[in-house]
Amino acid sequence: MSEFIDILARSHAAEHILNAIMQRDFGTGRSVEAHFGKKKSKCDYVVDHPLTQEDLAKIEAAVNAEIEADHPVTTFEISREEADAQYDMGKVPDSAKIIRIVQIGDLDVIPCVGQHVEHTSQIGRFVIRSADMKDPHTIRIRFVLEQ
Repeated sequence: MSEFIDILARSHAAEHILNAIMQRDFGTGRSVEAHFGKKKSKCDYVVDHPLTQEDLAKIEAAVNAEIEADHPVTTFEISREEADAQYDMGKVPDSAKIIRIVQIGDLDVIPCVGQHVEHTSQIGRFVIRSADMKDPHTIRIRFVLEQ
């Protein structure tokens, strides 16, 4: 696996975990925008209030706890009809007939075509570098992954 693909796989799996934490603890829903890069990655979430530094510290700790839990990351395929009945299909093109589902332990199960690690312990340490309100209802969280 090339270094760039490796960082994408690690970052994408980290986004799944971050999404699960943001949904569980802040009721945000999944990220509305995400970008993964070698130097940093970012995810945007719709929030009903700005998050505090304490909130961000809790998010970072919760994501790292799930990474350290070493959840298996597995995939399976189902029909479009099955997926429509079970999952949020908002980001899946209408033309897709067979849907790939990515599951991270019992934490997250979602349609996804991205590359991922095989176990969450391969992600590395999740560190929030910054977070700011992009607009009155959207927070942008920038993070890096340390080995």
